[in-house]
Amino acid sequence: MRRDVSGQPDADHVNAAVVEPAADVLVVGAGLIGATLAVALGSAGMRVAVIDRLPGSTQVSPTFDGRTTAVAHGSRRALEAIGVWRYLAAHAEPILDIRISDGRLDPAGGPAPMSLLHLHFDHRQASHRGEPMAPMGHIVENRHLRAALFRRLEELPTVTLLAPAELDAAVRDEGEARVTLADGRTIRAALLVSAEGRGGMLRDQAGIHLLRADYAQTAIVVTAEHALPHRGVAHEKFLPAGPFAILPMTDDPASGAHRSSIVWTERADLVPALLPLAEAEFQGEFARRFGEHLGAVKTVGPRFSYKLAVQSAERFVAPRLALVGDAAHGIHPIAGQGWNLGLRDVAALAEIVVDAHRLGLDIGHATVLADYERWRRVDGLTMIGATDALNFLFSNDVAPVRLARDLGLAAVNRLPPLRRFFMRHAMGLVGDLPRLVKGEAL
Repeated sequence: MRRDVSGQPDADHVNAAVVEPAADVLVVGAGLIGATLAVALGSAGMRVAVIDRLPGSTQVSPTFDGRTTAVAHGSRRALEAIGVWRYLAAHAEPILDIRISDGRLDPAGGPAPMSLLHLHFDHRQASHRGEPMAPMGHIVENRHLRAALFRRLEELPTVTLLAPAELDAAVRDEGEARVTLADGRTIRAALLVSAEGRGGMLRDQAGIHLLRADYAQTAIVVTAEHALPHRGVAHEKFLPAGPFAILPMTDDPASGAHRSSIVWTERADLVPALLPLAEAEFQGEFARRFGEHLGAVKTVGPRFSYKLAVQSAERFVAPRLALVGDAAHGIHPIAGQGWNLGLRDVAALAEIVVDAHRLGLDIGHATVLADYERWRRVDGLTMIGATDALNFLFSNDVAPVRLARDLGLAAVNRLPPLRRFFMRHAMGLVGDLPRLVKGEAL
């Protein structure tokens, strides 16, 4: 990977000289999705330029992003196919079982009791005949995923990373796309890709309408240390304010402490009072939601919060522009599928672009981009509908609804074929899968 390097050895820098590097694809955003797309295209030998307003050293800092990513089995296959997984495996904790249960908080302030009616996914029951047994997925810290992606980018000679670099303007016409950076440099490419996240400038500039609804919820993200090992079991507790996810992490490399990543969905109006609580008070509120199944528990490190919303771009493409990841669609974290949905965007777009390039076609042509939109539209809308419905169904305490969902969980738990279908869907193994998600090279 070619970079502009500043006086700081670990940061990318924008050179003041005006240059015009040629690229097949220009990716705006070097986050988890943009960097993955750059790796996928670069691994296939395509010329890729990636720009981001933040240096890579900032993005891998422990204080930058406290979240973890649930890497589904199909997404792991893709990371293996593009050469990233080997740098990530040591930091990835397998998900062997998933336990989904309904719950209520003890009004007396005690720990939340476990529901007798629950849904249990066991990875040993997910494989079809002839398939090797595999974890349902892995939990990795976002900083480690970013570090692995950047390390792989370093190995790719056809990829140029410009960071920090500020996007100033973009022009797209029949023949090419041209982007001007804040320092005056111009980058020309056949295809422009927005991996800017939910607030994409390129999407807005292209006049693509955004459908968006805010949830009255905020996700509190913390790391927990607990006395007993989690044994690869992920718990999703549905409390009246929203899901409380306990996701298995690797043990702390320094202390050996057992750890889990917590995504605590709470009413948005309560979070401003919860986050700044004194340590003892915060730990008390946390422990009563966590429960006692892993022994004594406490949170460690910073407390992060993220407002929750659902959104979808009316179109995923415009002339010489494609949207991937959250720029195209953002979903509720209730099922931990947001990054996996974006990964399938990346895998589909990379496959279409690489195949068109090898045939000598214009990779930014409307017919090529139309194939990408057709492929990804159904999956995106399905995940938006499913996560929105699940959040509505489980984030309330209405007695008839609570009874219906408990019976539904128990019924699915007693139907092995239906339970296996849900497991394989969570593993990213259902639908019209791109080659990368099947573990095949582009």
